[in-house]
Amino acid sequence: MAIKPLKDKVVAIKEAPIKKTSSGILLGEAKETPAYATVEAVGPEVKGIKKGDKIIFKEFSTTAIKIDDKDYIIVAEEDILATL
Repeated sequence: MAIKPLKDKVVAIKEAPIKKTSSGILLGEAKETPAYATVEAVGPEVKGIKKGDKIIFKEFSTTAIKIDDKDYIIVAEEDILATL
């Protein structure tokens, strides 16, 4: 099922927390999840972001949903702080 965001909304898949460093050190359980995600779809009024972009967003301004065993977030374009 494809999600079509409306107006200035962006649908993204949130990145999983890193559990191991590049040198192989195992990290403990993260208390906070990363505030970045990969964009899956954008609404018709979104101007500066496209599918595939990695975004940094305000953590508490999203709506989390689960469809077909995938966890998505929906965030307004104004709550996106930067792209990676």
